[in-house]
Amino acid sequence: MILSQIDALLIGKPKPFRADGTMSAMARTAVDRPVFLRKHGFEGDEVADLTVHGGVDKAVHFYPAEHYPKWIAHFAAEGFAHPLLDQVGAFGENISASGLTEDSLRIGDRFRIGRALVEVAQGRQPCWKLDHHFGVHGLSGVVISSGRCGSYFRVIEEGEVAPGDRIQMVHQAQHDWTVARTFKLLIGGGHRAEGAGAQLRALAALETLADSWRDRAAKLVG
Repeated sequence: MILSQIDALLIGKPKPFRADGTMSAMARTAVDRPVFLRKHGFEGDEVADLTVHGGVDKAVHFYPAEHYPKWIAHFAAEGFAHPLLDQVGAFGENISASGLTEDSLRIGDRFRIGRALVEVAQGRQPCWKLDHHFGVHGLSGVVISSGRCGSYFRVIEEGEVAPGDRIQMVHQAQHDWTVARTFKLLIGGGHRAEGAGAQLRALAALETLADSWRDRAAKLVG
């Protein structure tokens, strides 16, 4: 059973993102105080585009801290050090911690974080805003191919969460649909493989998977 702790708790509000007036809350800031976690996310934390962000299945964005050295190495191979990677929060996460990588989290796993209870709902699908945030064209594609997507949690029980709080698994889902496997099938092109139809139908019927990803699985079957 997974046991970790919050290295950083980050909160943000929409800010001007580019010249055309597009807003984004990706640039979140670490806080040093407890924050109450509600069904739609942390108090004081907002999203800019409610059509693709936020909601009960995306209440908390988690990104594994152990991915940062890999991204630092990736950019070093490209010949530069990216300043956003000097501290956590580069991927717009609310929580940074170790030990909860995509291949270790299953859809439906539950964790006690501080006084709140959360459940793994889906992976995070990157979009053009990640490219713009980093100033690197094609970065979202690299995230997809690498599988280092991060995860979204839904809130089962609201409660106060603070930096340094324990992250303790209290229920492990009884199937093998990890975030990594689900992401590869639905987002990473795995649906094109021979025999993927049965897997897609299984995901479409997985009640703990986020509704939008269940719908995507059902559409990909057709």
